[in-house]
Amino acid sequence: MSQIATRTMVRVEEIHKSYGREPAAVHALRGVSFEVGRGELVALKGRSGSGKTTLLNIVGGLDTPDRGRVSVDGDDLSDLGEEGLLALRRDRIGFVFQSFGLIPILTAAENVGVPLRMRRADPREREERVELLLSLVGLADHAEQRPTELSGGQQQRVAIARALANAPALLIADEPTGQLDAETGHAVMELLRAVVRSEQVTALVATHDATLLDLADRVLELRDGRIVEH
Repeated sequence: MSQIATRTMVRVEEIHKSYGREPAAVHALRGVSFEVGRGELVALKGRSGSGKTTLLNIVGGLDTPDRGRVSVDGDDLSDLGEEGLLALRRDRIGFVFQSFGLIPILTAAENVGVPLRMRRADPREREERVELLLSLVGLADHAEQRPTELSGGQQQRVAIARALANAPALLIADEPTGQLDAETGHAVMELLRAVVRSEQVTALVATHDATLLDLADRVLELRDGRIVEH
């Protein structure tokens, strides 16, 4: 399917997802529908086990729904196939996880550069992009440090920079402050808001952090497998 220009970055239509067999099946998502416009920062909240991670994985092409459709950046995910989904995740979606997911033996700069190496970016272009992103997240002076030499907040900043390496259209973050103290989490959320604006990226962020809920353009709540918009 060719990409279609639209003001909508994410469109989710009647998504259902269950685990297990009846009568003991767990219905994680029950007819979830919503849209995220280009340039929006949308927060997704809900109790633990409410299906937030499942929903993010489906939007990011990491999982498939039982029923329903998802389109990202103009493409219907069900039409893409494995190679198309891989290209989408590599080139147009950036992921930030609660666990940071940095490679321990690599420096901060090398971690940020991994997505650029995967798409065989020109070395000079890669170095310039990495330098720009580390500066953007306030870690220009920590480029040569490895994850174990960085605080949790600094590691998450590196993870955000890495997620932005390929200039994605969509940033998906799953509880990005879940392992951080309140003060550090607030700083990371402020940063996330700033980079969404400076990089002109759309963001869908699952969080319990009241800071981001206040910073978000909209808040969606998952309740009993359905979306409630605030």
